Amino acid sequence: MRLISLILMLILPGAVAAQDWSLLKEPGTVALMRHALAPGVGDPSNFDLEDCSTQRNLDDRGREQARQIGAAMREAGVQFDAVWTSQWCRCTETAELLDMGTPEEFPALNSHFAGQGDPEGQAAEVMARIKDMPPEARLLLVTHQVNVSELTGTGTTSGEIVVARRTGTGLDVVGRISVAP
Repeated sequence: MRLISLILMLILPGAVAAQDWSLLKEPGTVALMRHALAPGVGDPSNFDLEDCSTQRNLDDRGREQARQIGAAMREAGVQFDAVWTSQWCRCTETAELLDMGTPEEFPALNSHFAGQGDPEGQAAEVMARIKDMPPEARLLLVTHQVNVSELTGTGTTSGEIVVARRTGTGLDVVGRISVAP
């Protein structure tokens, strides 16, 4: 299975190039990952944060995608000092399946899609927490497309990692890593 994953990563369009993993090993890296594949858009009208059955969740391809991304990071020797996740089930499950450390739920990473939440306030809270971490700390944030966009100014696809460095005014995107499901 690992050989197949490696071959897929090397030949599929948009897949990860081997040199990209090194970006995650640099001190001070902030990796912002959109949760793995979860079919649909948004959440059902009966959404309840405490009940995964009311949410849009990972499918089997999404679970496999998260496992593959985590395996690829571990094989590349990537480690994180902290793993923070949105409280949405598709994010917490992605973070757990990555197996890159014990995920800590961080409400500021919760979705603010379709008018829920406070995009600017949540982004400010995330940036304040990042600033409180030692400058060399490598951080993995598992969240939603809208949050990645708010924090970096760039969109993302399911399972994609936007790699950023801290600046005095925010985050500077230095690369992207995608693993095809």
